[in-house]
Amino acid sequence: MFDGVRTLYRLTRGERVVDDQPTPHTLLADGPHRRLVRYGSDADLAAARSAGRLPVLLVPPLAVPARCYDLAPDMSLVSFLLSTGRVPYLVDFGEMHYADRHLGFADFFDDIVPDAIGQVIADFAAETGQVDLAAWSLGGTVAFLTVGAHPELPVRSITAIGTPLNYSLVQPYPLVKRIIRPIGPAPVTYTLKAMGGIPAPLVRVAYRATAWEREIKKPGYIVRNADNTEALARMQVIDWFQDALPGYPGKLAEQMWENLVYRDELACGVLDFDGRQVDLTSVGTPIQLFGSHRDAIVSWAAARHGVEIFADSPEVHFTTVETSHLGLIAGSDAATYTWPRIDAFLGALDDRDGA
Repeated sequence: MFDGVRTLYRLTRGERVVDDQPTPHTLLADGPHRRLVRYGSDADLAAARSAGRLPVLLVPPLAVPARCYDLAPDMSLVSFLLSTGRVPYLVDFGEMHYADRHLGFADFFDDIVPDAIGQVIADFAAETGQVDLAAWSLGGTVAFLTVGAHPELPVRSITAIGTPLNYSLVQPYPLVKRIIRPIGPAPVTYTLKAMGGIPAPLVRVAYRATAWEREIKKPGYIVRNADNTEALARMQVIDWFQDALPGYPGKLAEQMWENLVYRDELACGVLDFDGRQVDLTSVGTPIQLFGSHRDAIVSWAAARHGVEIFADSPEVHFTTVETSHLGLIAGSDAATYTWPRIDAFLGALDDRDGA
């Protein structure tokens, strides 16, 4: 009883009930919007090389903290990958400000992510010289665009978790398009241009709005779990995650609106960025996709649409994990369903390549 009261008191003071415990990592590069780290120890690296397990480069979504892959010891895809003998790397895009309004999709798929891939391969120093990409939400879009724009990159596979691949199947975009159709996309584009993108506070409010039930039930949840430190720690981790969401840079936000939403180019698989075409239907790597009917941000149908886009890829797997958008990558549902499926997919590729 006393412990529960003390825990509630710490919550009211804004203190964490459990200390932050990021997975140990090594900083490899720290340039603007391209911070690159390797997780695990030197022994982990040596063991992965010896076993022939390729490195995994984690690509975060835009407007999401890169810590999404390592929120807590029991909410960490990073820790899971290390436990399977794989070495995860993470490219961190960092905060976005008004000064970054010039950044568009091409900055990520032409420069930042290809550079990270090259550094991962150089650091891992394996004879195979390949890397597996894994990404959540919009990070999957960036991963697909990178390989679509640069098929020569040494990418063995792409895993996309909760990635929207048809915005006409994601609410409220169809309604927004119908409303804006008589006047065209320009008013929204000019608004985004004037703001220099979508500021972080707006992103945070929008994300919380998708989980309004959680916000309403939070006080009761806290009282019921006053003696459950683990439950309250998970709650605080998610709160921190929501409060740390960065914004979208200007040009990229405009392209999301015009290319992905208004013109619905992603659904067709061919995108036009100022005359530069990127054809995702030509992606020639094995792909695995994840979606959920309970995802309030990316509909199951929008995630599964990738099966059609990548129909000509060597293999495309789609797995349904019934959980929230964040739950697809972190938490008990991810640990039970998503992570083992990722390991099985990569393990099958290892077996094939070793045959």
